[in-house]
Amino acid sequence: MIPLTLAEIAQITGGELTDGADPQARVTGFVEFDSRKVTPGGLFLALPGARVDGHDFAATATEAGAVAVLAARPVGVPAVVVTPTGRSDSNADIYAHDTDGSARAVVEALAALAHGVVTRLPDLTVVGITGSAGKTSTKDLVASVLRQAGETVAPPGSFNNEIGHPYTALRCDADTRFLVAEMSARGIGHIAHLAESVPPHIGVVLNVGSAHLGEFGSRENIAQAKGELVEALPDAGVAILNADDPFVAAMAPRTRARVVTYSTQQRADLWADDIRLDDVARASFTLHAGDTTAPVTLQVFGEHQVSNALAAAAVGIEAGLSVAQVAAGLSAHTNASAHRMDVQTRADGVTVINDAYNANPDSMSAGIAALAYTAAARPHARAIAVLGEMGELGEDAEESHRLLGEQLDRYRVGHLIAVGDNPNSRAMATEARNRGITTEIAHDVDEATRLVDAVLRTRPIEHTGPGNPGDVVLVKASNALGLWRVAEQLIEKGL
Repeated sequence: MIPLTLAEIAQITGGELTDGADPQARVTGFVEFDSRKVTPGGLFLALPGARVDGHDFAATATEAGAVAVLAARPVGVPAVVVTPTGRSDSNADIYAHDTDGSARAVVEALAALAHGVVTRLPDLTVVGITGSAGKTSTKDLVASVLRQAGETVAPPGSFNNEIGHPYTALRCDADTRFLVAEMSARGIGHIAHLAESVPPHIGVVLNVGSAHLGEFGSRENIAQAKGELVEALPDAGVAILNADDPFVAAMAPRTRARVVTYSTQQRADLWADDIRLDDVARASFTLHAGDTTAPVTLQVFGEHQVSNALAAAAVGIEAGLSVAQVAAGLSAHTNASAHRMDVQTRADGVTVINDAYNANPDSMSAGIAALAYTAAARPHARAIAVLGEMGELGEDAEESHRLLGEQLDRYRVGHLIAVGDNPNSRAMATEARNRGITTEIAHDVDEATRLVDAVLRTRPIEHTGPGNPGDVVLVKASNALGLWRVAEQLIEKGL
């Protein structure tokens, strides 16, 4: 963060200095909401939660070197205190236990502080990315491209909500040229709010799928929410839209900014052809940007990454990079965020695809396709899917899980281990079993690992060579299930 005095922070946030806070004391470090991560010169954010209240850790934070605490009440140590004005009507998790509006007050102060910082950085270009699937992967690709042009802030993982978005923006300083930010929504108006706190210059909309369908009610409502990003762009901004998604393409009239399109299926401002996959589903393709072309060889996995790469290429070109530089950045990119299409091959030839950070129908389909393609490239290899529940699908949840059974059959995946004894997992398992797929239900992570390991220890009859025939395992579910531990345990067993 750029250095700011406590007086400046109080002015930006509308807060009051308490408990001997020195108005001229300068915050020179990062803003942190975990007291264990506070470093000297930082600012501690006191957030109340379901189990613990950050206000109770104010003294610990100052002992660790925090200059002050940003809080909703006096905490006995130097603080900038903002006054609660009522509870939020947002459905965000942070407000679920906000009985007096303290969380809302601190989160709104955080947003104001982020706005104050980014608007003080005239050389900063903010890139906002939204979509139902692929935000984190695209954010990482964009960062790899933009780092060739200057200092870029884009932390690993998904910091894309009311806390994560401004928290990410506050990593910027005077040397930062680019901020690459994910923007998610759980309702109409959420992205508009994020864009107000950290105004984007370039907006990327990837797709409109069925993630969070239970909260929005329809894809039309999801499109309305995602399109708030392009509505927030200034006249001099750039809206980068996926021409292959009709909901996204239809957003063009909603923006004052210049529109740039990309496609894997048709000619657009940027497009790809000659798409090929290697034996672990890493794509190579020819990038077309106007009359200029360049070859790209991705090191991330899955054909769906081509579309993400095109979005990243569009950002890079709009930031002033040449097509050749963009292609080089894309080709050099390696997986940056944990549990996102992380593909590892054990010494015995078993390949584990750890894509367990999140799941929705679109990303599940992409993961199953990558599993099937990778296994098909190896004689006698078996495709084994370890799948858990997809969250936030509302009334369509059970049917969406049943359709996964159809997807597994379509891609000829031979083994399914459905994790979790719930209606959604049972719907998926029943459909898969009815279609002749060898199916088992695991109640937890450890049981899932044992079941997969048992399959891997057997050999298909047609495999007469030594060792494992190169079986491929996909591990995927919504992050709350912690299914990534199955992937990690399988990798450890192969060491």
